[in-house]
Amino acid sequence: MESVQLLVLVLMWNLSSGSVLQNQTKTRFSPLLPPTQTRFSPPVLPVLLHVSSVFRRVERRFLSVTIDSSLASEEKFMSLLGSPKVRTLAKALSPAFLRFGGTRQDFMEFSPIRRDASSSAEKSCSARLLPSWLEQRLKKEWSRQQILLKREDLQRKYKRVKFTEYTVDLLHSFSNCSGLDLIFGLNALLRTSENIWNGSNARSLLQYCESRGYQMDWELGNEPNSYQKKAGVRVDGFQLGKDFAHLREMMSQSKLYRHAGLYGPDVGQPRNHRTDILQGFLQSGAGVVDACTWHHYYVNGRDTSLEDFLDPDILDTLTLKTLEVLEKVKQASPEKPVWLGETSSAFGGGAAGLSDTFVAGFMWLDKLGLSALLGLDLVMRQVFIGSGSYHLIDQNLDPLPDFWLSVLYKRLVGPEVLKVEFSGLARSKRVRLYLHCANTRSFSRGAVTLMSLNLGPRTLSISSPLFSSGSVEAFVLESGQPGEEGLISRSVKLNGETLLMPDDETLPDLTGARLPPAERLQIPAFSLGFFVLKEARAAACR
Repeated sequence: MESVQLLVLVLMWNLSSGSVLQNQTKTRFSPLLPPTQTRFSPPVLPVLLHVSSVFRRVERRFLSVTIDSSLASEEKFMSLLGSPKVRTLAKALSPAFLRFGGTRQDFMEFSPIRRDASSSAEKSCSARLLPSWLEQRLKKEWSRQQILLKREDLQRKYKRVKFTEYTVDLLHSFSNCSGLDLIFGLNALLRTSENIWNGSNARSLLQYCESRGYQMDWELGNEPNSYQKKAGVRVDGFQLGKDFAHLREMMSQSKLYRHAGLYGPDVGQPRNHRTDILQGFLQSGAGVVDACTWHHYYVNGRDTSLEDFLDPDILDTLTLKTLEVLEKVKQASPEKPVWLGETSSAFGGGAAGLSDTFVAGFMWLDKLGLSALLGLDLVMRQVFIGSGSYHLIDQNLDPLPDFWLSVLYKRLVGPEVLKVEFSGLARSKRVRLYLHCANTRSFSRGAVTLMSLNLGPRTLSISSPLFSSGSVEAFVLESGQPGEEGLISRSVKLNGETLLMPDDETLPDLTGARLPPAERLQIPAFSLGFFVLKEARAAACR
């Protein structure tokens, strides 16, 4: 099918002056309503949608999630993974990887208590569910524990944590029963006097997991560029690659893990020494990992602002960092997949009142769209559950706006990336569009999903011949509250209906609004949208 020219009519005169938080329209528009007629003729923003061939493909588990290792700071908190509500929410994100790691993984040590072999491994998923009375008690204690964890992060003084088979059993049960594929992060700071990784503790853990038949993949270390600040240890990138080779050799001696995945080095985004570590690692370790992983955050959670979360220039910084990493990996190992092994809006645990509210969705959806387009194969969201402010479910285990955004992405977006080109002179930095084939588990082949971000305070009107040639399924997310306060709301509406779980084991219906054939539809101010063109008959998607 030939490339289709999509003419997007953007009311740019509404976007051209003032702060994005000023003069916000009070009226919320539905995509089902025809646009109000006006004597002003908005400029046309022509866009080419290349639907005749696939630009690239991403991993089927492209949107994946993490559990921060801080949850194991006291082993009892791992029991929260047995909450029926947490299990329900996790299942909605399958298929995905579940990475267990983070800062504290490099301060954790496996300390087996040698329980009876039949005591823990063969329990069913229902047998591991957490009683409601214990869940309530643990949630209260976890809220207090997060204060202590935040203090550790601020002081950069981390205590050693011992974990037993209990943590491993719960992680495996949770991932297995939720349809997620577990990646376990090992401690890279267990080192000899020669500053070589000591794998004896990891060997003990692998042996235990193999005895249980636990299918899982592995990582080694978290952000080695920060070891000097966190632990007073400097690890050379070339030596780190040799450490990974040591781990791969250990895995090759296991019948269960000889073909398991190994990912790393989980280095921070390129900056001075971090680039040196990545280059050194690639020289000695590129051949032993199945994907090269790095971390990305846009801003510092301690000094960012609401405007930052809506700033297209800040969103565009992902491009520069990504292209730098891709180039370095390509030079060392041209066919090696590159993953964002940990990512969210703001580093330092997120920005309280921002990273856990509706406005965080603009950074999240743009990162998903841009990462797939640039060449990254997988993105791991920090964090599904754990300490900080960038989680998908809150301290009461209720889903936050980014959770619902993630579920919609999973249901509507397929792995085939299609290319979008703006071909006219008109531009609006606050309009961001991405295009994929639609998810074939939800829609027939040939359908495409257009993702939209309106970073501005006025409604946009878009037009395309495809809208009038067939039905369009619209999924528009807006804040659950009107006005500027809505941007920092923890509630979200889908096509005007607030999303709430009717009970702990049921998600609401996430149905789209079927649009009749029409020339135009509206995208509300400060909204995130998915528009499924069900009858596009795209050759790339058939």
